[in-house]
Order: sequence, then structure tokens, then C-alpha cells
Amino acid sequence: MMSASKQTHEHPLAGCSIDRQELIDRYAVGERDFCGIVLTGVDLSGVHLSSIDFSRGQLIGVNFAGANLSNANLSEANLSEANLNRANLFGAFLSGAELRNATLNAANLNETDFSGACLSCTDLSNAHLYLTCLSEANLQGANLSYTKLQGAKLWKANLCNTDLTGADLSSVNLCEANLCGAKLDMADMSEASLTGAIMPQGDIYG
Repeated sequence: MMSASKQTHEHPLAGCSIDRQELIDRYAVGERDFCGIVLTGVDLSGVHLSSIDFSRGQLIGVNFAGANLSNANLSEANLSEANLNRANLFGAFLSGAELRNATLNAANLNETDFSGACLSCTDLSNAHLYLTCLSEANLQGANLSYTKLQGAKLWKANLCNTDLTGADLSSVNLCEANLCGAKLDMADMSEASLTGAIMPQGDIYG
């Protein structure tokens, strides 16, 4: 007989699709675990979903504009083309998430974990990323103009052809990051750590 420690159990909601109202109703009665859920294209703008678990969920094209997702678990979720403009993701966990072509304009991403996430071609302009972890994240071609990145971790991040115009990069860890082709006009890089980083012209810092 297989021991309990070796048994594998698929999450009951994995691969299941629910609509906006069912999600809101289930959240309202205290349910938080929606691991693996399918919500493709659902409009959740302005909804309060703090501390929800959407890990490994299929959230392609979901409208989260203005939603409260603080402390949410979105690790390994697919948020491609999602609208997260002005959303609150303070302290959320998005390690390994897919956010290609998503929009996060003016979003609160302070202390959020994006380690290893794919954020290529995303719009993060005017977003707040204080102490955010973006280590080993793929931000190739992303728009980070006028973002607030003070103290953020971008160790080994891919920032090729990224627009960092006017960004606050003070005290940021950019060690071994790839900034080849990045736009840094008017960016504040005071006290940033750049050891081993590939600079916009292709030279290695330090």
C-alpha cells in the first residue's frame, strides 16, 4: 500500500474554469485556495482579493485593473496580456510567473517577488517597485520608464532593450544584470551595485 507521503493529489480546482461572481462569492465566505484555476479573460477590475492563492493559474488576459492582490500567491501563474494597471500587488509572490505583454502601469509592486518571472514586453511605466525582487527575471523589451525601483534586487536580470528612462534605480542591485541596449536617460543610479553587469553599450562593469 502506498504511503500517504508518496501519494500525489491534484488540486480539485486545477484546470477548472469559474466566472467572476462564483469567485467573488467563494472568496467572500473565506475560500482562498484557487491553485490552478482557469480565469481566461475574466473582468476582475477593482475586486478585493488580498492573500488569494492563484498559483499555477491560467489568468491570460484577465482584467485586474485597480484590484487588490496584496500578499497574493501568483507563483508560476500565466498572466500573459493581463491588465494590472493600478493594481495593488504589495508583498505578492509571482516567482516564475508568465507576464509577457501584461500591463502594470502605476501598479503597487512594492516588496513583490518576481524572481525568475517572465516580464518581457510588459508595461511597468510609473510602477512602484520599492525593495522588489526581480532577480533572474526576464524583462527584455519591457517599459520601466519612470518606475520607482529604490533598493530593488535585479541580480542577473535580463534588461536587454528595456526602457528605464527617468527610472529611480538608487541602491538597486544590478550585479551581473544584462543591460545591453537599455535606455537609461535621466535614470538615477546613485549607489546602485553594478559589479559584473553588461552595460548598454556591451561593456562589462567593474
